[in-house]
Amino acid sequence: MRPIALLSLSLALSAALAAQAAPGTRDYAVFMQGRAAGEQKVATAADGSVQVDYHYTDRGRGDRSTTRWRANDDGTLREYSGSGNDYLLNPFEESYRVDGAKAQWKNPAERGERELAAPAFFLPLQAAPEATGALARALLKAPQHKLALLPAGEASIAAVGEYPIAGKRGPVALRLYRIEGLDFTPRMVWLREDGETAATIFASGWFSVVDREFEDAAPKLTELQETAAAQWGADFAKRLTHAPRGPLLIRNARLFDPRDLSVSAGTSVLIENERIVRVAPDAQMRAPATAQTLDARGRFLMPGLWDVHKHYSATEDGALDIAAGVTSARDIANNFDTFLERVKRFDAGSEIGPRVLMAGFIDGPGPYAGPTKMLVSTPDEAVKAVDFYADRGYMQIKSYSSLKPELVPVIADRAHARGLRYSGHVPASMSARQFIDDGADELQHLLYVELNFMYPQVKDTQSMQRLTAVAEHAHEYPPEAPKVREFIDYLKRHRTVLDPTMALAEDLFGGDPADKTPPGLRGVAERLPPQARRNLSWGALKPPHGQEAAYRQAFPSMLKLLKSLHDAGITLLPGTDAMSGYMLHAELETYARAGIPNAEVLRLATLTPAQVLGVDKDRGYIAPGKYADLVLIDGDPTKDMRDIRKVDAVFKGGLRFDPGEIEQALGIVPRKAPEVAVAVAGGE
Repeated sequence: MRPIALLSLSLALSAALAAQAAPGTRDYAVFMQGRAAGEQKVATAADGSVQVDYHYTDRGRGDRSTTRWRANDDGTLREYSGSGNDYLLNPFEESYRVDGAKAQWKNPAERGERELAAPAFFLPLQAAPEATGALARALLKAPQHKLALLPAGEASIAAVGEYPIAGKRGPVALRLYRIEGLDFTPRMVWLREDGETAATIFASGWFSVVDREFEDAAPKLTELQETAAAQWGADFAKRLTHAPRGPLLIRNARLFDPRDLSVSAGTSVLIENERIVRVAPDAQMRAPATAQTLDARGRFLMPGLWDVHKHYSATEDGALDIAAGVTSARDIANNFDTFLERVKRFDAGSEIGPRVLMAGFIDGPGPYAGPTKMLVSTPDEAVKAVDFYADRGYMQIKSYSSLKPELVPVIADRAHARGLRYSGHVPASMSARQFIDDGADELQHLLYVELNFMYPQVKDTQSMQRLTAVAEHAHEYPPEAPKVREFIDYLKRHRTVLDPTMALAEDLFGGDPADKTPPGLRGVAERLPPQARRNLSWGALKPPHGQEAAYRQAFPSMLKLLKSLHDAGITLLPGTDAMSGYMLHAELETYARAGIPNAEVLRLATLTPAQVLGVDKDRGYIAPGKYADLVLIDGDPTKDMRDIRKVDAVFKGGLRFDPGEIEQALGIVPRKAPEVAVAVAGGE
């Protein structure tokens, strides 16, 4: 469906759009992957004050809050209060008020005040989705449709389009708006003609909050919003993708080879189209007269990095990965209604992102079911689910915690028969050993190795206990313990692969509950847009009274276990399950801190995933015939793993990306100014 011409949406009409709602209540359904997960009730009193009751449940976790606010005539908040629990069930209280010209706010992670020289909109840290609608209405009233944000930042709004949508009482014209300044890329919101919120849809439809009148139209709203986001992403990619006009010669590089862990100075790499055609010492390299030359100036050149634990859900995800040197990835749970189109855009270059292998997500029904529509209860349903993914080009199956244990061998056998790998979370009432015995090739998250030592005392791996039990008991299982050594030997015999997600584990088990910055992003978060950095963390676990010492020992114990697994020959695949790009750097740094030699860590992040996932014919090391997926680094991560963050240029299929340019376009203060680190002779 084509949008009505944007001229019909002249923002001169914004005053009408932002009109105060009549007193009453609006009910909203909360969906995760199309399944009902909660609700939001917005009650507006006769005096204009608003109360929002909001909750959703996600695998035993989820937000629950009651928030109240009063707005000024311009839509900015005069006072606000909220209480409830955050996603990890930690209690919170939050408040904001304006006295005269002074604004004051307080929540578990922030406390501040500011003199207001001009109107500003306070964005709560634990905001209910309706806060986005309130911000949109305030922006539509604001001069030039811009407002300062508190605690920091600035937001603006622009119209995207108007669309006829089928409501339960007949067709309604809904208007889609794009808000910039809340994240790396625009956030979208649907408003009615009277300015009231119709829907807020996040993460490509993973999470949606929709007025009950339009809940049947949620798939259509998602489709229209995805189309608009894809167009924005295509414009973004066109600006930031640099294609050489002919062959490209990279000279004077220090080339890392993960096959033998060598570093060769004075090396040249010749690229034509998307492939490497020759690698040789500088003095022996002959290049076509038409080749453009890039002088690496002795910098470290390595194969593109891998992240094997992704959930791509927004345009910035792929761009952040490329800026960080991640040129290959595996996505292991996504919305199959929209995700295949994103992968096609990555491949076509109309959205910036790595080469992606897809793993299909399967779980069983129940209160702790994972965020997927693919829920199975019988062997027949399990086989059909595997076939669904195999028929669509997926290379792996990932199952989840609510799956019936008796269906594990059914899925494993069918996956293997279709040529797919099988991995996952260990289902509840099952041990990791039993999961592997029944056919699993791989485990996601090191915590399931820890939980294997606690089985059968700990069987509930669906709820928060899978996290709290590890926090409390991980230190009781040192690598030298017989029970641990025996299981490590078992994993080696079965050639089990492990995707440990250590940077995420450090966030959960080694972070500060009052700090929304994961430990692995300290030093990076300060460069991110102010609003984007407010919710970087999953939220560190808060130890119960008396368990403080055990919780402090959990992550150091996990590092020791990781090193022992590696030393025993267990294959580790670096993945994040968290913020794109920068968290992969943090993941590799944790491996080095665990004592794994740096060069071996780099092999785990380049060649090893390509071999395990069956694409080493095209990827994994720099050699003739391989894809020209390369990373140029201003440092030497074989000596200091922190240098992995000093990415100066990234090549995917011979196309060049400037990390500083991408960062700047995403509102990030660049580590290095764009176009300084790389100069290509002959232009582009």
